[in-house]
Amino acid sequence: MGSAVSRPTESELQILAVLWQRGPSTVREVYDQLGWKTGYTTVLKFMQIMTAKGQVLRDKRGKSHIYRPAIPQERMQKTLLGDLVHKAFGGSLRKLMVAALTAEQTSTEDLAEIRRLIDELNARDVTESHNKKGDKP
Repeated sequence: MGSAVSRPTESELQILAVLWQRGPSTVREVYDQLGWKTGYTTVLKFMQIMTAKGQVLRDKRGKSHIYRPAIPQERMQKTLLGDLVHKAFGGSLRKLMVAALTAEQTSTEDLAEIRRLIDELNARDVTESHNKKGDKP
């Protein structure tokens, strides 16, 4: 993520989540989806601030302004996760994984997916290691 885009607050993340789910939307559509107890103008102000921060992009269509995320959800998640790993876990992915897997009940399906991803990464690392040595995998 470039330095021009700041890290979103919790409220900003909620707005981004709506935009990632719905796609380009008006303030009214985001407001209706959020179901916040605050007013429409509060959501409007947040989205104006987010535009100034470079978190969302605004297009004018007639009288309406259509907002869309400036950054794909996966990219934002990776950025925020990287921040968390460094700030809360001293840069240790192992500590993060241990905390994540022990904090909540992990489903069999989630564990199978995690194992599959680890196997994929291991296979890729072995292939890259062989290729660097000039060997064939």
